[in-house]
Amino acid sequence: MKSSTAIFYMILSVIAFSLMNAVVKCLSGFGAYQIVFFRSIGTLLFTVPLIVKAKIPILGNNKKLLFLRGLFGVISLTCFFQSLNYISLGTAASLRYTSPIFAAIFALFYLKEKIKPIQWILFVIAFLGVLVIKGFGADVNSLGVIFAILSAIFLGLIFIVIRKLGDSEHPLIIINYFMVLAFLFGGIMSIKYWKTPNLTEWLLLLSLGVFGYVGQIFMTKSLQASETNIVVPLKYLEVVFMIIIGAFWFDEIYTLWTLFGVFLIMFGLLYNIYLKRKRD
Repeated sequence: MKSSTAIFYMILSVIAFSLMNAVVKCLSGFGAYQIVFFRSIGTLLFTVPLIVKAKIPILGNNKKLLFLRGLFGVISLTCFFQSLNYISLGTAASLRYTSPIFAAIFALFYLKEKIKPIQWILFVIAFLGVLVIKGFGADVNSLGVIFAILSAIFLGLIFIVIRKLGDSEHPLIIINYFMVLAFLFGGIMSIKYWKTPNLTEWLLLLSLGVFGYVGQIFMTKSLQASETNIVVPLKYLEVVFMIIIGAFWFDEIYTLWTLFGVFLIMFGLLYNIYLKRKRD
């Protein structure tokens, strides 16, 4: 029952994040900075009252690492939202999920974690998927690919910072640092490019934070309810959901080469998770 509950929570999280990204695609008329700004507002409306109610020290303990986590999060989020202006939902999500490759490489240098030869092979297979998408995918914009890969690199750095933080910080504080920096960065950077939303756009922009918060909460609940190796692979369902949403909602077209590239990325990363689970 515990595993099934955790699986249910992770699926809800994936749906929430997929809907958030779909809304971002709908708001293509707005700059990425303004979207980051509104993404932060919706989440801060939840986190700040909860932190105050629980009387958690709002600055946390390790301020330097918390700041880095927030900074890397803002860069990763901004780059990902930028990528959605140039490439399809499913392609952007697939490229962003190469982040475990970069996390493993960073962990090799900063955490002294070892990478086995089979893992390197699987990482190469996943990265070949990236090359297939860019080299053979129809109308795959180079700038969009660069933004998605940059997002993945900084997401990999986030994993390292969170590993360094361990359980020394409350999850709400970690999220709050991220959202406060997103609020400041997105707000300042969007002044020059500000576009005043209409009523519908206001609702869509504010919904970003709600979907993002729901996704974060259910992902955390899922990880707390069961083993990481059981629920983490379900996170990759987001790619499937986003391909479906992109095809039916935005009339996006995925060539066989693009889908093959997505398959290589998913195969390389999911089989790596399987091997780690088997070893553990």
